[in-house]
Amino acid sequence: MAALGPGVGLAAKASVIGVLLMIMAGVGWWWGGARTDYETGVGWARDQPVPFSHEHHVAGLGIDCRFCHSGVEQSAHAGLPPTYTCMTCHSQVWTNAGVLEPVRASLAQDKPIRWNRVVDLPGYVYFNHAIHIAKGVGCANCHGAVDRLPLMAKQKPFTMKFCLDCHRDPGPKLRPRSAVFDLHWQRDANTPTPQQLLDFYHIGGRRLTDCTICHR
Repeated sequence: MAALGPGVGLAAKASVIGVLLMIMAGVGWWWGGARTDYETGVGWARDQPVPFSHEHHVAGLGIDCRFCHSGVEQSAHAGLPPTYTCMTCHSQVWTNAGVLEPVRASLAQDKPIRWNRVVDLPGYVYFNHAIHIAKGVGCANCHGAVDRLPLMAKQKPFTMKFCLDCHRDPGPKLRPRSAVFDLHWQRDANTPTPQQLLDFYHIGGRRLTDCTICHR
């Protein structure tokens, strides 16, 4: 039997190293790729039937979050405004603007506008807006400073880690009731301490990291 040439050992080593590198690259992409902004959608504006600008309506006109998202304090879902809410203003201003034709058509045909979700949690995740608002979690904690967005885009990854980081230590994320809808609120010397806010909102006595909190 002829002896194997000296190049065979080198080729075998190169093959093994190549396979290991491929495995490492696969694990790296599985671990890190799913957490990139591209995969989580952070910073990527979704196409919408009407290019609604939070920057214009919130920062420019001073419209409160609750004017459009009327269910945020009472419901699990913040809700989207019905067309007649939009037409409260747009029956008087920009009445013939082409960009608002879908809004006028929605009212005339009595059909809701089909907006594309920006934040879409998996079906196995339970989230309740009302309880978070009631416990002093500000809109900006999850949605960022939307008054700076000409087109709405997700500002946080909404991964399991994102939620657990808050649930493990909620105190620093809480704010006084008067500041919940203030997109640019900052702590100052007069702000209650995290522990004082935890006591005020009666947060305690239940492990917020239990699986059944979010998975029901």
